[in-house]
Amino acid sequence: MGDQDQDKAIPIHSVQQQSLSDDPHDAHDHDNKSLSEKPNVVDFNSNPNPQMFVVQEGDVPTSSQNEKGGDEESGRAVTLLGDETYPEGGLEAWLIVLGSWCGLFAALGLLNTLGTFQTYVSTHQLKDYDEGTVGWIFSLYTALCFFCGIYIGPLFDKYGPRWLIGPGSVAVVTSLMATSVCTEYWHFLLAFGFLGGIGTSLLFTPSIAAIGHFFRARRGFASGIASTGGGVGGVIFPLMLQALFVRVGWGWAIRALGFLCLAMFVVSNLLLKKRLPAPKNISAHPDFRILRERPFLFLTLGVFLIEFGLFIPLTYTSSYALASGFDENFAFNVLPILNGASVIGRVLPGWWADKIGPFNSNMISVGITIFACYAVWLPFGHTAPGLVIFAALFGFSTGNNISITPVCVSRLCIIQHYGRYYATCYTIVSVACLISIPIAGSIVVATGGEYWSLIVFTGGTQVLALAFLYAAKVSSVGWKLWANF
Repeated sequence: MGDQDQDKAIPIHSVQQQSLSDDPHDAHDHDNKSLSEKPNVVDFNSNPNPQMFVVQEGDVPTSSQNEKGGDEESGRAVTLLGDETYPEGGLEAWLIVLGSWCGLFAALGLLNTLGTFQTYVSTHQLKDYDEGTVGWIFSLYTALCFFCGIYIGPLFDKYGPRWLIGPGSVAVVTSLMATSVCTEYWHFLLAFGFLGGIGTSLLFTPSIAAIGHFFRARRGFASGIASTGGGVGGVIFPLMLQALFVRVGWGWAIRALGFLCLAMFVVSNLLLKKRLPAPKNISAHPDFRILRERPFLFLTLGVFLIEFGLFIPLTYTSSYALASGFDENFAFNVLPILNGASVIGRVLPGWWADKIGPFNSNMISVGITIFACYAVWLPFGHTAPGLVIFAALFGFSTGNNISITPVCVSRLCIIQHYGRYYATCYTIVSVACLISIPIAGSIVVATGGEYWSLIVFTGGTQVLALAFLYAAKVSSVGWKLWANF
């Protein structure tokens, strides 16, 4: 879609009137309607088809497009969102990005540090439990991060972020403080897996969705910058914990992490807000009828498989390094390398996605992930250079997937329903997060502690994800391989 025609948009009613005038019979029927009827009013609570907000460029005066820097050379559809305009920059918009960055630094930073948590507790407090059983703690955490979005997205659409990120901040900090004194399996399951997962979900969706109210043409770039917070947190947190575990032990290491997250949450609570008003009569309830839209259904299945494969290396890379004979110091440092590469992967492809389209950017990144699994990790992962190169490639490619997937979702809906679509997608994805880590652990156990089967399985999920992403693109723009979408 043309992302440069954002400064001015054509009112919805003008498009509808044009469509009425195209057919003389429709025009006659329209003239006979009662004056009391309002045919130009759109009920935003009914999840209208995005195509009703789309006109082809031939229907828009060329001169006006030239004035707005339009997309007349590309022939792409232009999404119309009433009379809305987007700042695309300025102090207020970039402060939103900063608030989102701080929230994601803590929330996604914890998500990207699960490997450090799992490796430590499975060799200390929970050393008597197998990998698959310990994995349920962290799979519950990741699943709740996304599953609770089923209501958080619609609530954001209706009420904004303030009533979500405040309780979420309290829940995450409380979770970390409680986790610092955990000693039993059920302690970790409730304090970190349950409470931490719910708290993170209250932060995750509003931090991403708020950016869509201030950027459209540059949404990929802005979302990429904000999501680097999670990558930076994923670098700092493991290194910080590794150093503090030795100096002050588990308890104070986790408490220090909680205080750092608290500081970032304060900034996020002060800065995050939404700009566009909610449509009248919009419901705060989820609506799975939007899955009837084939592009959105295929995208959701693709993201399901991407996330299914994503959390396996994030959780098991350090354990794999230990099993391959590397020392504990190297094993813990692989995860910061992966997360450091993801910081670059969230910014550069985000900028590129604004040029070639978010779906294209996402598919290229999935292709890199497949290459990293089958051409690097599988044959060379037992060597230090091979594992480092894999971590860098995997981090770079999945960093793009994390930051660009929300932009892909926004291409398939009107912005007033962005939170609803985004939350619906990731509610289904939460099932992948719940089962992926235990399944991966069971695969390792089934092959006698060998990790080759886990690597093959991870790569297979990404092959299927690529197929579904391409199906979503074909459903939207046809079989044009190089179409900008």
